[in-house]
Amino acid sequence: MTENIGLLGAEGFEAAWNKRGKIAKAFGVHKVRVEHLLNRYGVMTDELLDLIRERPQLLDPLPGADDYIAAEVVYAATHEGALHLEDVLARRTRVSIEAWDRGVSAAPVASALLGDALGWSPARIEEEIANYLARVAAERASQEQPDDASADRVRLTVPDVETLH
Repeated sequence: MTENIGLLGAEGFEAAWNKRGKIAKAFGVHKVRVEHLLNRYGVMTDELLDLIRERPQLLDPLPGADDYIAAEVVYAATHEGALHLEDVLARRTRVSIEAWDRGVSAAPVASALLGDALGWSPARIEEEIANYLARVAAERASQEQPDDASADRVRLTVPDVETLH
């Protein structure tokens, strides 16, 4: 039964939570930022902090999604197997549902970070942004439809990211 299987990042969580103030001070951030990371990644937060130690600019918040930092985008690619911008903004993080603009402002920065981590060409970076923006537009348009079937038809006008590459 899965009820007896610990979640990845859970073992040692209480100790990490108790050190959140020290971690915040060491990185020069508010304790709430560390709490967000701990709540999302558990003790795997140490892996994100390692990325930030190597590249301090990864501590920068994503535009329009201040609760999320650049390191989360890189981590999604380097540690979680994310291969597309849509995957990161809609599934690995909750930027697409938590950001006021559904991640539109974050998309160029996040795509560049992913491109750097995954070796994308500038054209691929732009293609990922365009696909994400089309997905957001389709989601918005689908919400204006009179029924679920119509909404699904609108959403399906955007190609699945898996068909891109």
